[in-house]
Amino acid sequence: MRQLNAVLWDVDGTLAETERDGHRVAFNLAFEALGLPWRWDVARYGELLTVTGGRERLQHDMASRTDAPVTARERLMLAEELHRLKNHHYAERVRSGAVVLRPGVVELMGQCAERGVRMALATTTSRMNVEALLRVHLGSRWASWFEVIVCGEDVRHKKPDPEVYHQVLAGLKLRPLQALAIEDSPMGAAAARAAELPVVVTRSAYFEQAIFDGATAIGPGLHQRRGWRPALSMDQQGADDALVGLDDLIDWHAQMDSVSQFS
Repeated sequence: MRQLNAVLWDVDGTLAETERDGHRVAFNLAFEALGLPWRWDVARYGELLTVTGGRERLQHDMASRTDAPVTARERLMLAEELHRLKNHHYAERVRSGAVVLRPGVVELMGQCAERGVRMALATTTSRMNVEALLRVHLGSRWASWFEVIVCGEDVRHKKPDPEVYHQVLAGLKLRPLQALAIEDSPMGAAAARAAELPVVVTRSAYFEQAIFDGATAIGPGLHQRRGWRPALSMDQQGADDALVGLDDLIDWHAQMDSVSQFS
């Protein structure tokens, strides 16, 4: 049987609904702070999530606005200032309790720690945002939970490019099939697959209806056993709404060649 040595966590959307509850609201507060009339509603922000990276998202949006700066340099400078303000407001929202970890995340992390399954973070969000979220929910020693942490500042190319996963695997000194990635979006899943990693998808609010190709398992989240493909037993933990746990990940990982493109 293939052994699961490490679980590699994405952050935004996977650990918490940061996009819906944190970043979108924080961007709007940044617009307001600079006196800009722009506002991203839930639907528009969902469209912008096809562009990875906050600065990149801002510049993409400005390209379609008649009231945005004309030159690329001016747009870049405005994007930098907006992104700085956004990060400040995001951290404030996290500290206020507006952004919480998704149900089942802490429980699964605890099982990994207890049973010697290594963990890493593989995200292309900023280290500042990662720390703001996890310091609140995991404590001041949050980084000790993870052997390797790779963030947006550490890579040249963001997801769906697999660079972040290549770096994490190199840091862990593991081959792809010795690990399992947990993602929430098609771009994140594509990055994992491009690195030849099996990937479990826990759909987030913005990707409830998205199409995923080649995932090892796809479901609504770690908070319930219903709605997963491949299906989970309803009595493994005594109830059909019990959490998805490490044993489930181990089973999916061991059987993944029957449900995934990876061999």
